[in-house]
Amino acid sequence: MLLITHRLQVRFRDCDPLGHVNNAVYLTYLEQARFHLWKAQLGFVAKSAADTGPRGVGFIMARMEIDFRAQAKYGDELDVKLSLDGFGRTSFTYSYEIVNAATGQLVSTAKSVLVRFDYDAQKSAVLDDAAKAQLSIAVR
Repeated sequence: MLLITHRLQVRFRDCDPLGHVNNAVYLTYLEQARFHLWKAQLGFVAKSAADTGPRGVGFIMARMEIDFRAQAKYGDELDVKLSLDGFGRTSFTYSYEIVNAATGQLVSTAKSVLVRFDYDAQKSAVLDDAAKAQLSIAVR
């Protein structure tokens, strides 16, 4: 189920000396799409590292895999398409496609597994029906 398409532009700093987007930068692109989605779905606001109060329940990355299909270069506009694949007891899986917005060429595919995590108790937290419903809301 497609939840969001997040458009971004490749910045000069994203590129390596060979002139294409460095492979590590793709993790940031995927993160941008997730945070944009969570802001709309959950009202997500990142906490400052200086905030020493209770952290509450959030998410942690458990697994990430990326397959690179084509190069992206400085100035390209990319669409990061994020879909929800399913839920486990405490985890959920997203799949992604990064597509060149101008040409439609598939640049990369990815999958991630995130775990609902209680930062104060330092352990995973069950995904109840309410959390699953919130995480299933598509955003335009």
